[in-house]
Amino acid sequence: RYEPTWGSLDARPLPAWFDEAKFGIFIHWGVFSVPSFGSEWFWWYWQKEKRAPYVKFMEANYPPGFSYEDFGPLFTAEFFDPNRWADILKASGAKYVVLTSKHHEGFTLWGSKYSWNWNAVDVGPKRDLVAELATSVRNRTDLRFGLYHSLMEWFNPFFLEDASNVFKTRKFPTSKSLPELYEIVTKYQPEIIWSDGGGNAPDSYWNSTGFLAWLYNDSPVRDTVVTNDRWGVGSSCTHGGFYTCRDRYNPGHLLPHKWENCMTIDKRSWGYRRNAQLDDYLTTEDLVKQLVETVSCGGNLLMNIGPTHDGRIAVIFEERLRQMGAWLKVNGEAIYGTKPWRAQNDTVTPEVWYTFSPKEGKVNAVFLNWPVSGILDLGEPRAKLGETQVKLIGYKELLKWVALGEKGITIALPQLTPKQLPCQWGWTLQLTDIN
Repeated sequence: RYEPTWGSLDARPLPAWFDEAKFGIFIHWGVFSVPSFGSEWFWWYWQKEKRAPYVKFMEANYPPGFSYEDFGPLFTAEFFDPNRWADILKASGAKYVVLTSKHHEGFTLWGSKYSWNWNAVDVGPKRDLVAELATSVRNRTDLRFGLYHSLMEWFNPFFLEDASNVFKTRKFPTSKSLPELYEIVTKYQPEIIWSDGGGNAPDSYWNSTGFLAWLYNDSPVRDTVVTNDRWGVGSSCTHGGFYTCRDRYNPGHLLPHKWENCMTIDKRSWGYRRNAQLDDYLTTEDLVKQLVETVSCGGNLLMNIGPTHDGRIAVIFEERLRQMGAWLKVNGEAIYGTKPWRAQNDTVTPEVWYTFSPKEGKVNAVFLNWPVSGILDLGEPRAKLGETQVKLIGYKELLKWVALGEKGITIALPQLTPKQLPCQWGWTLQLTDIN
């Protein structure tokens, strides 16, 4: 059994499925999807920081005295079709999904008995959005279902009171945050608890170690659940299951501890923005590059989309997800279930990233630029004459190669028209019998 101490909890082995999965989808959905302007931090930027664009937006479009709470009934989700969402998630090639069950605004997407009249069953959709998505994902896909949960709430009076007492009182975690966490685990059995929003309070204020000890020892998901590292001041990148360290974290080198790069397709926001421009969205090429870099350095990629207030996954997000899936259909062998190789990227040719498939003993070299010459030089692999074989995934014949002295190999790529290429946005060479 795990003790409620970081020493004991951090010794728990991470369930193997998480490292094998490599790719997940993050979904930021909530009342902030109604104004869908600027950022999911809309309430904070408008009311607390009084940032000019937000204040002007409200003055121009809403009557005087309109409060953030008035957005609640406008969060309608009338087009939310959980089966359709599940099908899009499946098509993306992702192996898990993480939904915001509650963001810093405190609005829960399930009918929480600890969030009276500020949840999706009492207000707005009048539906248990968490339950509906969980059911569809489990019935229609093999994705693992996870939930994001914000510990703090910006404007909750109990939280503000505790903060003014320098967190010496614990009214908010005992009456709201912790009961909610127990509630979602018991009710929906998520296999990922993605915690966030420590609110400058120590983990002792949140009783994070007490909750995690229960989660790992006695909860219905104790054998398969994974958690991140955001459990209060000082825990990020140090304690918990996998490390997220900070948003959009992509170190570019191998880390000793399992980590996750959580990032957004919309470069500027996690929630949906009606005012987004086309070049605010990462291209599929950008996304494939992020995935390959992240996986070769031992990480998972958690790629975020923001649905609309009426429950649609915007067409641009759907396209990006389906294109990732199309790429993974061809190159999945170089991603799923792989381990980092002795080298992460190539020393001779830039934009070549390596992974290793332990079962097959293959080295995968994913190259993001097809060389004009049709010749690809790799500085890292040590080839063996008469033994090493080089294959382009999605192409039938073996490729010709010559060794470059002690270390390195020159490979002749096939001459293909764009239509004959196995895929777009990056290609994988599989090398067998490499020293």
